[in-house]
Amino acid sequence: MIYSLKGSVQELTPTFAVVDVSGVGYYVGISLQTSQNLKLNSDVLLYIQQIIREDAHLLFGFYTKEEKEMFNLLISVNGVGPVSALILLSSLSLSDAASAILSGNSALIQKVKGIGAKTAERIIVDLRDKVGHFGNSEEKLSDFANNKIKNEALSALEVLGIAKRMSEKIADRILKQNPNVSVEELVKEILKNI
Repeated sequence: MIYSLKGSVQELTPTFAVVDVSGVGYYVGISLQTSQNLKLNSDVLLYIQQIIREDAHLLFGFYTKEEKEMFNLLISVNGVGPVSALILLSSLSLSDAASAILSGNSALIQKVKGIGAKTAERIIVDLRDKVGHFGNSEEKLSDFANNKIKNEALSALEVLGIAKRMSEKIADRILKQNPNVSVEELVKEILKNI
């Protein structure tokens, strides 16, 4: 089983790439997301899912392990083939696909070419418990940044003699309304609201 290919991109289209590995060109089906991360004649590492059929040995390549994992989850659903899974991954980001599955948004999944109402429902039922971690990475990063800003602001206010307990609730409210606030702006807003 081929796990990954490391080589240079010999040919590149939105739906496939040819990866030259030591003089051997591998034809690899890819999603639009992966295609956008590749450049012609540049080095690449693709995570590969190999599918062997009676009439063909197919290779599907992914720029990230997460995309490969989502692809494998999708093709595990009855009625979703590798081409439909690639089209879905080309149409929706990983977090959008995961949140559509988690929220039961079959209308969004049905917008993907080749996926009907029954298949969309099957994807939601089969994968709802398996895709929770896909949508969280961006949210975790913003939560981490918000906590850092909040802690710095609260420390600054403590130096000014304002109790942390008193300013923490105000800080949470301000961060909820404006997640992109700077430490200085947050301190000013808390002082206005005390």
